[in-house]
Amino acid sequence: MELKLIRETIPAAEKIFDGIQEQGVELDYILPDYYPDIFRLVRCEAVPVVTGYSVIGDKLSYELRCDIRILYCGENGDNVQCIVQQQSFSKTAELGRNVTGNADVRISAKTGHINFRAVNKRRLDIRAAVSVKLTVTGEREQEFISDAEGMNIQLRKIPVRYAAQRLNANKNVQVSEDTEIAASQPDIICIAACRCTVSQCDVKTVSGKLLVKGEVTADILYSCQKDGSSALEPVSFPVSYSQVVDMDGIDDSFEHNVTAEVVSCEVSPIADRSGSNRTIHCDLELHLICNSVRIASATAVSDAYSTVYPCEVTFSEIHAEQLPEVYTENFRRTAVLAQGESVPAAVYSVWCSPKNINARIAEDGRSVMLSGMLTYSMAAKDSSGMIVMPDKDDAFEEKIAVGSDISGKDVSADIRVSGVSYNISSDGVLTAKAELAADITSGGSSSITAVTDIVVDASSKKQRDGDYAVKLYFGIENENVWDIAKRYSTSVDAVMEENELNGEKLENGGMLLIPIKE
Repeated sequence: MELKLIRETIPAAEKIFDGIQEQGVELDYILPDYYPDIFRLVRCEAVPVVTGYSVIGDKLSYELRCDIRILYCGENGDNVQCIVQQQSFSKTAELGRNVTGNADVRISAKTGHINFRAVNKRRLDIRAAVSVKLTVTGEREQEFISDAEGMNIQLRKIPVRYAAQRLNANKNVQVSEDTEIAASQPDIICIAACRCTVSQCDVKTVSGKLLVKGEVTADILYSCQKDGSSALEPVSFPVSYSQVVDMDGIDDSFEHNVTAEVVSCEVSPIADRSGSNRTIHCDLELHLICNSVRIASATAVSDAYSTVYPCEVTFSEIHAEQLPEVYTENFRRTAVLAQGESVPAAVYSVWCSPKNINARIAEDGRSVMLSGMLTYSMAAKDSSGMIVMPDKDDAFEEKIAVGSDISGKDVSADIRVSGVSYNISSDGVLTAKAELAADITSGGSSSITAVTDIVVDASSKKQRDGDYAVKLYFGIENENVWDIAKRYSTSVDAVMEENELNGEKLENGGMLLIPIKE
């Protein structure tokens, strides 16, 4: 009987492009007439965001916007003034090959450094560097042997879980929210800062569409007057959203991974009938990234041999795409921000920004070591009565247990800040405590070694070293029965039956009877 090979083909994720592009940001800004002269610069921030992209052939084109916010105090008053500017850039990346089908595109941008100075009382000079990370993943077909018959062939099989179908969708969402400040809070002069924190999305399938719900927390810092002098006041409020995302072919058999990114957050005060600014209007734009996969199972041959004939086996690495597993764990970090004479006279708000987050699997294979930088920022008034917003970097390393074996998988992590509190001790030490959530993503694919071809030499048979039906072998604990059977050109079933073994690994070392098959 000739050897009959049964093959199977599955799709696999293939990384088409993975790179970083740099973009310089330069702003030479002259104050409009209605702004007071610059007396002292307080802070400058540049927040980059990708507002859209397209893939045509072998090119990825995207739009990059950088939101620049400059805070300063005027010469004739100590109220904080805020200038908001935007710069937009059109960028293109050469992917090196044409992209077809349902490609997954991931783009993220961050500010590397920023320098700012006042050239004179009416002119500002800002220089910043933005890095954009681009990842494009496509699909390719992989073929392997799933079964074989004839020529006394013996097969070792393993299960393979893979993404039989992948659906991607992106949608921009606009949400508006009005919130009134508390009666105890002073009137708003101008918005000084706005930061948004996105919570995890709730996702479910409804009538062939995805229903995505979530919440964004907007943390606002506004300029005001307190006790006859300039001050800053924090306000925090939630903005909820609920959106239906069209994904053709989606049903309950798919698993989902949906993330939300803030594209823009425009905040402005609204005056009431008396002319007092007591209401904050927030226009929020979100970008929803939806990835859904339908997981199927297959069987792959991981090793093969013939008990009678010499044969040659070809192996190949098979990458089976799967939906990444996401583990979320909370942890805390504390940092000393100031002590002694450097402690501010008043602290209005403290916030925290994670940077340069790295993740690696710990030696136990069930934990992830997170490391990076937490930048603590503070809005305060110093001993001379000036508004200041200093930063302090604090390096950290944290071990996070994920509860399952992730050995050999790729891991990445995002850090979300759920809250920051601060305290000034009786001995004059200002300490901040950050409440953090680590979203750890474990691998989007698993790699196995599978057999892709078997060639049996039917012109000759294996030579035995003697005329016997049974051979003695001394096995060791945890030795694999497959390896023993392959060494002596017999079958796994024959070894297990002859020695009354219950599993495919030896529970204890000892003498075994190896039946020799003809």
